[in-house]
Amino acid sequence: MVIPSAVDRITELLDSSQLDTVNTSMRIPNTLREAASLAVDELGAAASTTALTTTALRATLEAVVMQAALEHHYERHPETRPSLADLALAAAELDGHPLAGEPERLRRAAAEIVERHPHADADDVLLWAEAQSFASA
Repeated sequence: MVIPSAVDRITELLDSSQLDTVNTSMRIPNTLREAASLAVDELGAAASTTALTTTALRATLEAVVMQAALEHHYERHPETRPSLADLALAAAELDGHPLAGEPERLRRAAAEIVERHPHADADDVLLWAEAQSFASA
């Protein structure tokens, strides 16, 4: 199944108003089951552990679909993929980080960190830029 058709089918299934259920046997760690039970019984996280589990599964599937659609878009239009510096700047702005107002510093930090750590992420860039500012102070 190619990505777009899988995404379409999953979306169709998630959007379905069909309420039929199916018994399933899922093997999960005892500690996870106990934590879910406590969350339901003591914290009111959901009406039941089944409801909690299905809500979590739905949220995960929705996130997977969004990520797959985004990756498919980037494959077709690579010029639209944000750079590491763009991601770091967006993260800084969302977090209210003091470096959000210094995009050039973040761009330099992104360029520097990928030389040492090719799989660095936006948080790594922020940390590197912050460390550089302390080192130069």
